[in-house]
Amino acid sequence: GATGDEQLLCSSRAAVLLYDEVQRQWQPVGGSPPGHTGGLGGTRGSELGPPQVVLDCALGRGLRYSQTTPQFHQWRQGRRVWGLSFAAPPEAARFAGAVLRALVVMDESERRGTATGGGGGGSTLTPPPK
Repeated sequence: GATGDEQLLCSSRAAVLLYDEVQRQWQPVGGSPPGHTGGLGGTRGSELGPPQVVLDCALGRGLRYSQTTPQFHQWRQGRRVWGLSFAAPPEAARFAGAVLRALVVMDESERRGTATGGGGGGSTLTPPPK
């Protein structure tokens, strides 16, 4: 579970992918097939029983979370580009909604002067194409 000042925002089942810059294609994390769990920022995802992929990425200032398609979302953390491939659009939308709410709260906190750390601009969530 979440520890310290982390808070569980949402958990979802999705294939966790990492973009391979050299091969220019998405690779499953840990060779995992779709159906593993992913989480973003303060969220942690895990599947009961092996095999398991846990993705724990911090939400931070300047995060650009993109809903590339209704079932595929991606974001950059440092030099890595992460992707989540969801089985169904409603689960993807629920996860994106949790991320959006967290980004809004962080941006509002920053405007009130209560945010700490980090530099750069605000965070954004790009909606899926219509």
